[in-house]
Amino acid sequence: MTQDELMSALSGLRRAQIGSRRAPHKPLLVLWLLGRFLVSGNTAVTYDEAEEPVSRLINDFGPAMTSRSRARERAAMPFVHLEREVWDLRDRHGNVIDQDAPERGSWLRSRGAHGRLHIQVEKLLADPSTLAGAVRLLLEQHFTPALELPIRDAIGLDLVGLDDVIYEPATRKGRKRRAGFAEEVLRAYAYACAFCGFDGALGRNPVGIEAAHVRWHSQDGPDEVSNGLALCSLHHRLFDLGVLGLLPELRIQVSEMFVARSPAGRAIDALHGQPIASPRPGRDTVDAQYVIWHGQQVFKRPGSQTA
Repeated sequence: MTQDELMSALSGLRRAQIGSRRAPHKPLLVLWLLGRFLVSGNTAVTYDEAEEPVSRLINDFGPAMTSRSRARERAAMPFVHLEREVWDLRDRHGNVIDQDAPERGSWLRSRGAHGRLHIQVEKLLADPSTLAGAVRLLLEQHFTPALELPIRDAIGLDLVGLDDVIYEPATRKGRKRRAGFAEEVLRAYAYACAFCGFDGALGRNPVGIEAAHVRWHSQDGPDEVSNGLALCSLHHRLFDLGVLGLLPELRIQVSEMFVARSPAGRAIDALHGQPIASPRPGRDTVDAQYVIWHGQQVFKRPGSQTA
């Protein structure tokens, strides 16, 4: 396997769906394995070791689940179904576990299931440029920029020392962001947060105001004002994490899973039900189809739909 073949395999991970919701389980498992490799030099792991941390990653950075019991073993699905082109999964006796095995943590634990990225994959990952390239590819293809640092922090993928090492695969999937999108969105909302009105500036330069995609760019969201909001840095992060969402009538909703004790934290709860700011005259407001997508795919309220 070459570097380009590895990148192609990672780029081609089949995207699972749970109902109408995306399921970024496989990329999160692989990212967790890459963090493990960065620390220990190998990716060998039992299902018992992986279940809690990988399930937590999926709960934090994937769509919410209705079943709390299933949420505790969400790692089972990618552990079983990760493509065998890169992944070797066996039981305690060394027998190969097929991809049609049950997606149940109890089944995997009872058989001593353990996996490892293939040795040739690990040899490629020993090259810092390949490791950094794999991390960037998975983050860019499955998530949104505001989540890249939280995900890296959560799995211990501190790329200090790797950020200056660049590897670009010969065949790279994905589309480039349209130049001008961010400026158009910020101008449409007069450089102020559509949720709280923050409009800070350093001299003449706005600070802490960002252009957010409602439907993520990585998930086929267009770079258009109708799919954008100007948000302060805090509310952008909370919107992408699913703490904050939108109702169809363009009012803010706050996840029932959000907990805060301080007055500053409870200020988030106070946003619930408030209307978002309207864009300036002549600019498109947020399209309902993107509001629905965010409510189904990102907003954290188990079992709910926004439309």
